[in-house]
Amino acid sequence: MSARRKPAALRLENLTLTHGRHPAVHHLSGCFAPGSLTAIVGPNGAGKTTLLRGLAGLHRPEGGRVSLQGEARIALLPQMASLDRAFPIACLDVVMQGLWARSGAFREIRAEDRARAVQALAAVGLGGFERRPVGSLSAGQTQRLLFARLLVQDADILLLDEPFNAVDAKTSADLLRLVRDWHGEGRTVVAVLHDLDLVAREFPETLLLARDPIAWGPTAEALSAANRLKARMMAEAWADEAGRCQRAA
Repeated sequence: MSARRKPAALRLENLTLTHGRHPAVHHLSGCFAPGSLTAIVGPNGAGKTTLLRGLAGLHRPEGGRVSLQGEARIALLPQMASLDRAFPIACLDVVMQGLWARSGAFREIRAEDRARAVQALAAVGLGGFERRPVGSLSAGQTQRLLFARLLVQDADILLLDEPFNAVDAKTSADLLRLVRDWHGEGRTVVAVLHDLDLVAREFPETLLLARDPIAWGPTAEALSAANRLKARMMAEAWADEAGRCQRAA
């Protein structure tokens, strides 16, 4: 929640990510520049979520590498489905999970930590929800909760996986304002999105991915009709039984 930000960039050098040596992202090179706001778009199965996990250090590259500038912190907002809403846990406890990376999961909860978590809940419109069980939340409230957990991490690089998916218009607008605020603070924000109108309106940079990179640059150029057609054609040519990624071997 600090207003001071480190200049944080992620550089990709011939990055290849696979599942069982089957290609998910092919030989991607480029840089998410410090303070940039970038959308990742592409067909279903294009490797977008796998790429975010690779950037977060949760998916080991088959080839190439991801370089993090300086000592910047990275935080990942997973898809909403990754939260087990059947598990009996209160909203405040979910937000407190965002502090584990720096404090440890078993450290005694300090008053200032609790205050930060309560503040984060209020910032996303969930003031007074501290003791509410996660299973009682609507889809929009659940996504607000995940944003609150992200807020307490106070990261320099934010990776968002479908942050506005399956939520109501009010929630989308409120969460989009948070994204704008992060960008205004100089954070580096990367988001997987499906709404191309939203991307064109709000995101200056876009990576169009179809396992292979199709385009990466200013959004209007990356989402040209020719590039979108190429991405669709590559998606239609995929075969689940395809062999291993030979270039990564």
